[in-house]
Amino acid sequence: MKKLLFATCCLFTLIVNAQTPEEIADNFTKAMGGLDLYMKPANVKFTGVVNAQGMDFPITLQIVNNKSMRADIDVMGQKIVNVYNEGKGWKIDPFNGAADATDVEGAELAGFKSQATLASGLMNFRNLGNTLALAGNETIDGTKHYILKMTSKEDGKTVTFYINSNTWGLLKVVSSREIQGQDTEIETLFSDMKEFGGMKFYMTRTQQAMGQVFQTLNFTNIEFNVTIDPKVFDK
Repeated sequence: MKKLLFATCCLFTLIVNAQTPEEIADNFTKAMGGLDLYMKPANVKFTGVVNAQGMDFPITLQIVNNKSMRADIDVMGQKIVNVYNEGKGWKIDPFNGAADATDVEGAELAGFKSQATLASGLMNFRNLGNTLALAGNETIDGTKHYILKMTSKEDGKTVTFYINSNTWGLLKVVSSREIQGQDTEIETLFSDMKEFGGMKFYMTRTQQAMGQVFQTLNFTNIEFNVTIDPKVFDK
């Protein structure tokens, strides 16, 4: 009888402690500062460097929250530009056949759009209609991480998040990207968290494919309520 009672109590504890996908996403969002802060209108400027092939390239990212985004990367005297503005996007990338301003669409446009809001798709999954599923957990460096899969309502793509079960912080994101005509699995690892106005941002994002790091983004500063000329988003 005592053994049965003990087993029943253990089962009840497991049920109580179980985390739903929605609860995990909510805990992550709360740990980062809460959705309300990330959704407020704001002009934000990120500055830093992209390290690729052993070289550092300056990057500037300007965001009119929930509306527009422009990223400029200086590469050996030439500039890569990515822009999203209220449903439309364009780019300049002389290294990939777009020496002049070129319209973007499809998955590329969706990627630009996602950068025009401070809140990630995981934070804002309800409003975006994204669906979540818990794909188990994995112990990494001695800590259990929840594996959360999010499917986008907009393009149907699935992204996998690894969430620390103790801190509710984000360890890495696994997604797919078309590189040279082929879908390639990309891992993005997040580190160096800093707080700005109650919101937390990972200042370092390291990307790798097939176990090999191909670029690291290091933001050195984030400025809020800066003046952004609307004309910078014009093609």
